[in-house]
Amino acid sequence: MKPPLSERLARGALGDAAAFAAGAILPLGFAPLAWFPLTILSLVALFALWLRASPARAAWRGFLFGFGMFAVGVSWVYVSLHNFGNMPMPLATFTVVLFCAGLALYPLLFGYLQAKLFSGSPRLRVLLVMPALWVMAEWMRAWFLTGFPWLNLGYSHIDTPLAGFAPWLGVYGVSLVVAMSAGLIVAAWSDRAHAWTRYVPALVVLWVGGWLAGQPSWVTPVDDTVRVALVQGNIALGRKWDPRERAAILERYGDLSERAADARVIIWPEAAIPTYLDRVDPEFLQRLRARARERNSEILAGVVERERAGNRTEVYNSVVRLDAETGTYRKRHLVPFGEFLPLPFLFQWFIDNFQIPMADFASGPRAQPLLTVAGQPVGISVCYEDAFGEEVIESLPRATLLINVSEDAWFGDSFAPHQRLQMARLRALEAGRPMLRAANTGPSALIDHRGKVVAESAQFRAETLVVTVQPMQGATPYVRVGNVAIVVLLVGMVAAAWMLGRRIKAAG
Repeated sequence: MKPPLSERLARGALGDAAAFAAGAILPLGFAPLAWFPLTILSLVALFALWLRASPARAAWRGFLFGFGMFAVGVSWVYVSLHNFGNMPMPLATFTVVLFCAGLALYPLLFGYLQAKLFSGSPRLRVLLVMPALWVMAEWMRAWFLTGFPWLNLGYSHIDTPLAGFAPWLGVYGVSLVVAMSAGLIVAAWSDRAHAWTRYVPALVVLWVGGWLAGQPSWVTPVDDTVRVALVQGNIALGRKWDPRERAAILERYGDLSERAADARVIIWPEAAIPTYLDRVDPEFLQRLRARARERNSEILAGVVERERAGNRTEVYNSVVRLDAETGTYRKRHLVPFGEFLPLPFLFQWFIDNFQIPMADFASGPRAQPLLTVAGQPVGISVCYEDAFGEEVIESLPRATLLINVSEDAWFGDSFAPHQRLQMARLRALEAGRPMLRAANTGPSALIDHRGKVVAESAQFRAETLVVTVQPMQGATPYVRVGNVAIVVLLVGMVAAAWMLGRRIKAAG
């Protein structure tokens, strides 16, 4: 007679395959599909497979789960490398496999640790240890080697009651209650005699608690509303850096800006001007400034700046006020391999095979004065800087608006632009600030301080999205303490599980 399926999954290759499959379906819980229950069910499968596995098997299943998760969820990396970076298909495939395998080391490590160090009490592991270690891995992935905070569980729940924890504990707080929900389901299935008296009520408390946590209003309106135009040029990457196309591109942005006659602020996307700022025709800038004065409007644009620093020239990915002589933000958190090359002695082959213009940027200073537009201090981020909540809130509570400029053409028609919009929504909710997002190929959007999309442009279409935004003041708990609270909570959960496990072992 065959052993039960649960035992075969626990010890065999069937369980390994299930771990990979569970990881592969998890990204479907994120935008654009947003089937959020899948993020919980995927983690239910992983936690159940970890529960009966040896430390070595748990590590292997963590790796398989992570590899499946990232192979599907960040498959757009291949689009960037091959379709737009012209990297040969075999090399691009190898690079993506290597990248996903590297990211899968996080669930490998923590899968091993939960099985090795907490083998005494399965219930403590699934209720405290596994959820805490999973979120700790997310947090570490956001800063180790400059960070890659993609597919954090919390983003997939921006439209569920659990999002109410975001203003308190940020995206990692939401991730934690998602992971704890998965742990409670596993516990209920494993201990069905107490499912309806212990675990299901606890699950209901978590979700109702998320709804209640989302009810307080931490911020209030300040000053009048502002009329803003988000200009979406929809310039193909193949054209953008061709000097012969420069005049036509500038003319397009000028024409699109003319459609926003009543806008107080006009925002162009990342690197909208496809050359160094000092190379732009002065007459073009003079005409822009004259037109802005006539309309009493201000223009923020993504540009590429350069500045002499000793014996070398530093290049910056910046946002400047084109209507004035001053007002600049320089991108601080650069994209490794896309904007700078870490460890060039190891990775020069990557740049040699990845044709990307403007790939040697310098980081802007950590502390920069806030730009002011329409009388409002604004917190600015460039491209994937808005993936780092702890950096976005550095401009708060002084900033009354958040602005992100992006170049999403690198991702083509993939998951990435939709994932990025979902992440921006979580940033707005954490911060209690509206987010204005201008992207070259879209979607550009206005997101309110509750993380709701108020207006959104279509992708791959040149258009001007004109919106009315209300500046906000005040500070959410997350703005005040950042990630400190959630990290302390995670460490506390693991420590509590350790002490309770020792007590159980001593009593047994």
